[in-house]
Amino acid sequence: MHAKRQIIFVAMIFAVFTTAASWADDNKDVPQGNTSPSVTIIGAEDAHGILGRDVRSAANEDMGRVVDVIVDRTGTVRAAVIDFGGFLGVGSRKIVVDWNALHFGSIANKADSITLELTQDQVRAAPEYKEDTPIVVLGASGSLQPLRFSR
Repeated sequence: MHAKRQIIFVAMIFAVFTTAASWADDNKDVPQGNTSPSVTIIGAEDAHGILGRDVRSAANEDMGRVVDVIVDRTGTVRAAVIDFGGFLGVGSRKIVVDWNALHFGSIANKADSITLELTQDQVRAAPEYKEDTPIVVLGASGSLQPLRFSR
């Protein structure tokens, strides 16, 4: 099975470079200064999505699941939106937690959860997140700096 994975990986690299070369040939009349896009290949074992992942406390309490990620104007990840409480989506509410309060440990398996440095009582006390309103971010260490936007 390992050899099959290597063959697929090599085929993907070949396809990417062949496509990039073809794209460069097709765009040879593009003025100097414009370059072709860069290509990065990330191994499947090195990166994983987190949307929909379960979140647990350090005491292994169910804290909900990640439903969104908040970034600032520079594109820096600042926080995660967690759908907390309720049962089968009924009675749940969204809260926002500081990105640094999350620990990703082993998330190679989709069944693995993310650990949150907060207790259920702290999360229950957090104000609900609502789009297009000021965001209150719950942080574990109290070190979160407010977002500052110039107008």
